[in-house]
Amino acid sequence: MIKENKILVFGGAGQLGQCIARVSQEQNLKSILFLDEIEGNILDFGCLQRLFDKEKPDFVVNCAAYTAVDKAEDEETLCEKINKDGAANLAKFCAEFGATLIHVSTDFVFEGNIPKILNEEDTTNPINIYGKTKLEGEQEISKLLEAHYILRTSWLYSEYANNFVKTMRKLGSERDELSVIVDQVGTPTYAIDLAEAILSIIHQNKALYGTYHFSNEGVTSWYDFAKGIFEISGIMIKLNPIPGSAYPTKASRPAFSVMDKTKIKNAFNLSIPYWRDSLVRCIEKLNQQ
Repeated sequence: MIKENKILVFGGAGQLGQCIARVSQEQNLKSILFLDEIEGNILDFGCLQRLFDKEKPDFVVNCAAYTAVDKAEDEETLCEKINKDGAANLAKFCAEFGATLIHVSTDFVFEGNIPKILNEEDTTNPINIYGKTKLEGEQEISKLLEAHYILRTSWLYSEYANNFVKTMRKLGSERDELSVIVDQVGTPTYAIDLAEAILSIIHQNKALYGTYHFSNEGVTSWYDFAKGIFEISGIMIKLNPIPGSAYPTKASRPAFSVMDKTKIKNAFNLSIPYWRDSLVRCIEKLNQQ
């Protein structure tokens, strides 16, 4: 009988953590432990020491992150601690205990100023504190641990936690008219699809370490994403496309951050759904709640 990999999921109470929990339940995985920010405090060396000593994981999945993009501009120190130092701490313990680390990163490591599909070798140049600290986390992991997968993703949403899809549906039920940015282009990612990809990488255990891009297939703007949400949800609302300049935020965002998924598809034989097809699946689940 094949021994099941022992998996620790940090940030287990967050959106992606909850999606991994659901997929692991569907796959009947038993040796997987979900840690919230108190049980699995990635800034607490003593806590990590006790966890690794006790659990001796084969794989560690890091979903723990500081993700409040605008707030990060005022809380750089805290953001850096979580996204850089926390990632480094996990890498150190994985190295010591012979575990493989799967770390979730972001398209925000790119400047996103030219309409080019971004691959893993393209130059990074983050334009906000969140992106900068996530890139620093990637660099720490690459330096400290060979056995790692860094998965950059974008525009995550699901039935869990707060996200763009749930916000739009809520606003759509409260308002007759809404304005959404049309000149920021990327790809929404259904966090269930990302969770399935993470577990597939663990099951295959191919040791093809490095950085990979994962989002759903296709390209859209926030405006068109919102339009899709309302159409699929059957919500009638007047939707106005506006430029980003009409909705200024504290943190700058990439104007174009569409990622090339060729590397991850080839390495792990993944079939990635088109963004709108996954959105339909998510909204069906939301409608059942």
